[in-house]
Amino acid sequence: MPSIDLIVGARPNFMKAAPVLAQLRRRHPDWEVRLIHTGQHYDDRMSEQFLRQLKMPAPDVDLGVGSGSHGVQTARVMVALEQLLTTRRPDVLMVFGDVNSTLAAALVASKMLIPLAHVEAGLRSFDRKMPEEVNRVITDAVSEWLFTTEPSAEINLKREGVAAERIHFVGNTMIDTLLEHKAAARDLRMARQCGVEPGRYVVVTLHRPSNVDDAKSMQRLLTALEELASRVPVVFSVHPRTAQRLEDWGLAETAHSAAGLRMFEPLGYLQFLSLIMDAGAVVTDSGGVQEETTVLGVPCITLRENTERPVTLTSGTNVLVGNDTTRMLEHALRAIDGNVNRRPHIIIPEKWDGRAAERIVTVLEASLSS
Repeated sequence: MPSIDLIVGARPNFMKAAPVLAQLRRRHPDWEVRLIHTGQHYDDRMSEQFLRQLKMPAPDVDLGVGSGSHGVQTARVMVALEQLLTTRRPDVLMVFGDVNSTLAAALVASKMLIPLAHVEAGLRSFDRKMPEEVNRVITDAVSEWLFTTEPSAEINLKREGVAAERIHFVGNTMIDTLLEHKAAARDLRMARQCGVEPGRYVVVTLHRPSNVDDAKSMQRLLTALEELASRVPVVFSVHPRTAQRLEDWGLAETAHSAAGLRMFEPLGYLQFLSLIMDAGAVVTDSGGVQEETTVLGVPCITLRENTERPVTLTSGTNVLVGNDTTRMLEHALRAIDGNVNRRPHIIIPEKWDGRAAERIVTVLEASLSS
């Protein structure tokens, strides 16, 4: 019987992998399917909490690599994974997204001649300064199955010389997860728990090096958030990386004392989903949040010069403002005042219908049975 190993390591991987794992085990209980957690995110707030809320089983294997620089973390995953796969070699190794664990697993699969499937293939920001962009390009170059979320991804892959028969437009498994858990998230009523009025607050999440790894950039963003918080409540879900940088730059006390700025440790998946679905606007640098707000119809202001998810600009509510905090404030306040298109005008991207995982498994069935 076919054997498939699914590799997860960081928060976004769990939302993307959960529906695929469920489909594989539901449709093929006789297949050998393993969930392997690299331990890239080992904090309960960023890892185990998501597994519980997504009702994913405990990983069959936890490599426990922990934190480190990009090079150190990638190398640790490669060493541990190679040792594991030497003892039990799967027919397919499946990776998700663009984190360090994704790249490490792709390189190991390539060296060991294990066929690789990449879920969320073909996305491009065309900015090689982003570690995630390098991870995406290399992973796609060595993948046998490239499962794409939007039409631009297929264009990118064909431009890079990928054969058409290896590309499969299946939709977005992160949206599968969102649609499955949307009702449960709404029932949590996180806005009320945070003491804010639905539609009258802004959610903030930041973690990209370009925003948080430079003291001047972090100070500028914090000043802008303080100004925004003086006009409307701001709920800031603080990523561990960002929390550490605030401490490093001596800005933590200022952030926590700012009037109207509510600082929270990383929220669980359902809590965060509940919070953004009732927000008046979201300010972020996260790729996944750009997609989630597109489906939810919530105005999204992205603090980046580019996005690898252009469909969120053409079909969704996303707008890029780069590092221009003045534009960020203008867009956020306009959204709160209702001067932007919201839910009734949203066009849901093609195949973002909750069935992406089904399509992925159907493709693998055809390949593995031939």
